[in-house]
Amino acid sequence: MLLFLDVDGPLVPFGAADLDYPRYRGPLGVAAGHPLLARVDPALGARLVALGCELVWATTWTDDANAVLAPWLGLPALPVVEWPDEDEPPGLLHWKTRPLVAWAAGRPFIWVDDEITEADRAWTAVHRAGPALLHRVDHRYGLTAADFAVLEGWVGAAGRTPPGGSR
Repeated sequence: MLLFLDVDGPLVPFGAADLDYPRYRGPLGVAAGHPLLARVDPALGARLVALGCELVWATTWTDDANAVLAPWLGLPALPVVEWPDEDEPPGLLHWKTRPLVAWAAGRPFIWVDDEITEADRAWTAVHRAGPALLHRVDHRYGLTAADFAVLEGWVGAAGRTPPGGSR
């Protein structure tokens, strides 16, 4: 099972000034110009690995996610979704939706992002046969214990879903 992971929003929370964030000690580069990078909780890496999914970066950070975030999270270099050069036609569908469904190539997947809408869920349900969870994270707080409870529950249930099932 794949887990497509966005960075800005799910890992780098915005607007949660009431939280205490760890101090970033990773390599410079992208980190030097990113004032919110210190908000990335390094404990998220172990929580993501514990889900038992194949983790894949689904972010505009592309390989910078491996250079900057993976070491901070204690993750190895992860595969990176390469985005098409053409723009998504105007509409309600997120520009990542079609490429992620294509990248999954029928495998069950979770997509964690802060910009997922009902239009993305509806399109995915119509255009793929296998299980897929499109989980929207509150960008103010990033991935929380409540989000992990949803992901863990879905991973467990998806393992019991007959082939061709959808969620």
